[in-house]
Amino acid sequence: MQQSRNRKVLREKRGRFLGSFYAAIIYAMFYIPVLVMIQFSFNDAKRNYSWEGFTTAWYGKLFSFRNHDLWEALVYSIIIAVLATIISVVIGVLGGIGLKKFQFRGKKFINLMLYVPIVVPEIVLAVSMLIIFMTIGIKLGMGTIVIGHCTFCIPYAVVTIKGRISGDNDTLQEASMDLGANRVQTFWRVTIPSIMPGIMSAAFLSFTLSIDDVIMSNMLASARQSTLPVLILSVNRTGITPDINALTTLMVLVMVFGMLIMNFIQRRIAAKEAREIAESEKRISAMSEHG
Repeated sequence: MQQSRNRKVLREKRGRFLGSFYAAIIYAMFYIPVLVMIQFSFNDAKRNYSWEGFTTAWYGKLFSFRNHDLWEALVYSIIIAVLATIISVVIGVLGGIGLKKFQFRGKKFINLMLYVPIVVPEIVLAVSMLIIFMTIGIKLGMGTIVIGHCTFCIPYAVVTIKGRISGDNDTLQEASMDLGANRVQTFWRVTIPSIMPGIMSAAFLSFTLSIDDVIMSNMLASARQSTLPVLILSVNRTGITPDINALTTLMVLVMVFGMLIMNFIQRRIAAKEAREIAESEKRISAMSEHG
């Protein structure tokens, strides 16, 4: 009996070790290139072919007038990402609530079609949209890029927000309307706060997908303006300079900081919900005792 327990404990330890080792390999594949990129942003060389020494001069040159095109492409990318995020989150909230709570004809078909832009290669979507815009006669520019980014951001937003909606939301909405709130007040004061973590996750994911996109932006951009990833792709033909590494390093830091803030806000919201539930349970128990 003791030997079988020891063998079971040993198998569990081996399983945990193999799982941790596999996770370490996966995380290493993701983050080692980022760490190398950050390291070469301090490289004392004009090209990133070899390490020549440590310097912070590239961060100073990053903010010089010489990198005007780089900053213009970054601002252009941020504007497109913000617009795509707002549109995707608004449609994601309405679509997630509608697909989760209501029954209508074609619901299964819509749920199935949501995953088509996620599964289909992005180059296929980009070529299809380029053909449509050229056939209709729409000029390529910021509008076409925003529409293209929304085609793959909206499904992620709908799926993320729909997964956040649970049966507790219906109970809270019914309680709100029983207490005298109308549908609009219930939507803004009960429904939106209850799914806010999902909305924030969808917004963060949509912004990241949009600002990181290369294929769709390259196919639907005009000749005069290009997003930052497209500009970096064109510069890559002659070699990435350390000032671009410095800019991407700052972007990584901003994204990490934003993710930490999002996690902090989600924890505060979860703690607030837990306190409200505990207070309501105390009130119910006190009312039952007095009754």
